[in-house]
Amino acid sequence: MSTENTPVWVLCDDRWHPGQVVIDGLRPLETAGYTFKFSKKIDRIDLETLRQYPAVILSKSNNTTQEDLSPWATEAVQQAFDDYVSEGGRLLVLHSGTASYQDEPILRKLIGGVFVQHPEQCPVTILPKGNHPITEGFQAFTEKDEHYFMEKDDPEALHFLEAKSEHGSETGGWTRKHGKGKVCVLTPGHNLPVWLHPEYQKLLKQSLSWCLA
Repeated sequence: MSTENTPVWVLCDDRWHPGQVVIDGLRPLETAGYTFKFSKKIDRIDLETLRQYPAVILSKSNNTTQEDLSPWATEAVQQAFDDYVSEGGRLLVLHSGTASYQDEPILRKLIGGVFVQHPEQCPVTILPKGNHPITEGFQAFTEKDEHYFMEKDDPEALHFLEAKSEHGSETGGWTRKHGKGKVCVLTPGHNLPVWLHPEYQKLLKQSLSWCLA
């Protein structure tokens, strides 16, 4: 699929993760042909709305905005995401998009796992794991970040990225199929310098390419 003028809906902004970091981190990819619609507060999310986008990026934990801590992922919203991907939609889940969904079974199953905890921010090294189109040409890099530790729920998910720090090693990214659609997860990205690192930009670009292929 050509990426020229490809619309991508980006859901961002939560209590601990300012939406502007996501916006500034994805802007450079507009030169690759993507047209991002950034939504901090989601006024409407249903299957009809999701179908307008070949791909959706979820970089938002389960609260409405930085100021409004109420959950946004109702059962109906979760089911809309599940139906969207099942019928062929693409979902790219970045960093906080894995957080606060431990007790949201539909979305948790769709993502393939959830964030559990992270230590104090520290240098985290991101390395490729095995062979995958997303990591083609990717070189390991180190930046200060939140080192996410995860619960992985899908034994058939393909883990292509590793995150290491003084606290240990954890999966940094995986892909999975869901019905006719695809899901890709990248766990790094609390701080803007991580997003803007040339190697992470490569991962972001190649993750979207994989999703849309």
